[in-house]
Amino acid sequence: QVHLVESGGGRVEPGGSLTLSCVASRPLATSEQMAWYRQVPGKERDIVASITHDGIKGYVGAVKGRFAISRDIATNTVYLQMNDLTSEDTGIYFCNAFNGGKFTWGQGLQVTVSS
Repeated sequence: QVHLVESGGGRVEPGGSLTLSCVASRPLATSEQMAWYRQVPGKERDIVASITHDGIKGYVGAVKGRFAISRDIATNTVYLQMNDLTSEDTGIYFCNAFNGGKFTWGQGLQVTVSS
């Protein structure tokens, strides 16, 4: 089972940027899709962005043009570059690996966008 360790969360002012990182404990399989989810209190965990092993990316509408997901296969790392942040982006961000119907989660990172 892969273990995911996230870093890079924190507090930022509206309009600012943050980059989240997620390091996997082993090389990711070609069938393994990586994603970032966000959860806010009282709501379900929702997907924000995803990337396949082939580099195909997907984004939820609210972050298109502002967020960018990428992966470095050599270091087993997935990134989420977040730009032009707003208060609506506040939440706990989770790295996720999906393979064969199995979800694996990181510990979660708090991202707070506030002046």
